[in-house]
Amino acid sequence: MVMTRIPIQTATCSSLQIPGVGARQAKPDDPALSVMTDFRELNPVTVSDSATIDDALEHMKHAGVRSAFAIQGQLVVGLITAYDINGEKPMQHILSMVSSRPEVLVRDIMQRVEDWQVVDINALDRAAVADVAGLFDRTHLTHIPVLESPEHGELRLRGLLSAARVSRLLAR
Repeated sequence: MVMTRIPIQTATCSSLQIPGVGARQAKPDDPALSVMTDFRELNPVTVSDSATIDDALEHMKHAGVRSAFAIQGQLVVGLITAYDINGEKPMQHILSMVSSRPEVLVRDIMQRVEDWQVVDINALDRAAVADVAGLFDRTHLTHIPVLESPEHGELRLRGLLSAARVSRLLAR
């Protein structure tokens, strides 16, 4: 194997942005990708689909997010949000199953992958932040997963759009 010599140089600036700290504001004409949480840069927050909803909510609070991907082993099987947990879904499940809140699991109220409304990364690549805000206004969704289809492979989860994040970034 031939080794490539990697050149080293002196930094030409006096400061750098902290890695992982996202944009603090967005303009309507900014690229839509600037408001997406990109899972190539940041790992998604996950919770087992067999966790209780209260444990899932606590995990989300500690992670500083309002949603988590429900997993079974190494597979994403759903999405659960703080809105789901704090809304009507748990009570509907409790009434239909004659159970109590501590027995409600993530899988009982999560949005299953096959029911997701998603955006393809290629469509997002051609859009602006205003387009994303309009999408949330039209759909009334709180979170939209972003998928990508590699040339020779199956669909992959690439990122997540959050209505609250888009709204917060546009408001600043």
